[in-house]
Amino acid sequence: MRIAYSVETVRAAERELMARLPEGALMQRAAAGLAAACADLLGRVYGSRVALLVGSGDNGGDALYAGARLARRGAGVTAVLLNPDRAHGGGLAALRAAGGRVAAVGGGSEANGDAEAAVARADLVIDGIVGIGGKGGLRPDAERLVRAVRGIVVAVDLPSGVDADTGEVRGSAVRADATITFGAYKPGLLIDPARTHAGALRLIDIGLDAHLPADPDVEALQHEDVAALLPRPSAESDKYRRGVVGVVAGSARYPGAAVLAVSGALRGGAGAVRYVGPAADTVIARFPETLVHSGPPAKAGRVQSWVVGPGLGDGAAARHSLEDVLASDVPVLVDADGLHLLPTGGDLRKREAATVLTPHAGEAAALLGVSREEVEAGRLAAVRALSERYGATVLLKGSTTLIAAEHQPVRVNPTGVGWLATAGSGDVLSGLIGSLLATGLPARDAASVGAYLHGLAARRTTAPHGAPIAAYDVATALTDTWRDVLA
Repeated sequence: MRIAYSVETVRAAERELMARLPEGALMQRAAAGLAAACADLLGRVYGSRVALLVGSGDNGGDALYAGARLARRGAGVTAVLLNPDRAHGGGLAALRAAGGRVAAVGGGSEANGDAEAAVARADLVIDGIVGIGGKGGLRPDAERLVRAVRGIVVAVDLPSGVDADTGEVRGSAVRADATITFGAYKPGLLIDPARTHAGALRLIDIGLDAHLPADPDVEALQHEDVAALLPRPSAESDKYRRGVVGVVAGSARYPGAAVLAVSGALRGGAGAVRYVGPAADTVIARFPETLVHSGPPAKAGRVQSWVVGPGLGDGAAARHSLEDVLASDVPVLVDADGLHLLPTGGDLRKREAATVLTPHAGEAAALLGVSREEVEAGRLAAVRALSERYGATVLLKGSTTLIAAEHQPVRVNPTGVGWLATAGSGDVLSGLIGSLLATGLPARDAASVGAYLHGLAARRTTAPHGAPIAAYDVATALTDTWRDVLA
């Protein structure tokens, strides 16, 4: 599992570790890892040209010491100092001793021209402008230098201009080809929009693990984590013991939503799918194995979970169906039209079984009473606020899907692709997660595993070069995706 900690937590761990080490040892560890990663990206260090964009913080010191190591291996290294009076003294001395050059910004047009030329000529540029505590976008001098870059960009700890704790980007920011981060991932490296600025991630172990708390702020499941959570039938299993998921979806206007939700549910591990609603004929025509009932849900038969909302509409029948499902004693997933009909957070908190909400940014904005732009700019804050307000597990769809449950680390799904932004893909996801709930997976795990498989199925469908996909393509790829995860 990939785990991330807040800036405050990382700094506290660094202070504990530095108290046990010789002065400067931690920065030397970081610089050694950074230099090695840059050497790998260059391929051939000797004769290459490297520019360092150096701010006033420790990230600037890391960049200077790493530049000194590269200079000793034969690279031509130029440090561009954005704040010459506050550059790290030890790092600057080390770079000069290794034969590196120094150019300063703000010393007149000629000096500024030399700095921009050094950046433009470089095969690799190390971004050490702002550290993990930086807020807001790049200053004009830094922005101008970043625009001059033509080579590979490597960010020190995180790209300058992004918020390490939230993933927000307020203003201009570095877009790195790779980010070399130290000791622990920071939440912003895993969450959009900052994630798109980070490029490939590499974590350098500097000895912080023993000083970090057991529970991170953010985590992302990997293949082996998902494989361990996937339900497996035993020799004693029958279709009812494996779980039955009920799907309340579709309408005369949107019968396809029912078909897509059922398609996801059939491939989520449950033993049977029970469909309730007006699209029964359409569902049976596509999936004859489905159990169908005209409703209401309370009279449809026993289930271990419900999925309600996709294509349901907003009329009285839709509202009654939602009320019926929420009155049950099993986990309930609410999506799409069901989200518009939700009762207050206090009413949802009265449920004893788990509730999962799966909004996209627009739906999340309506539930929170804020603008869509506010949700998209601060996705981590939005998903946490929704979970707290409704007492539910919340899956916030988007370029990085986030899953929040009260008093637990937020999970980030790492598998999504842009081609998933297509009509009906959310219906497939809802059915898939509902099926995982029916097998007995806890709500947070079911939502996380469902998002992971859903994204991976889309990758499989659109591979190798990327191409448009339809929602049903994702559903049909789920079986092979499940097999791949277990392989």
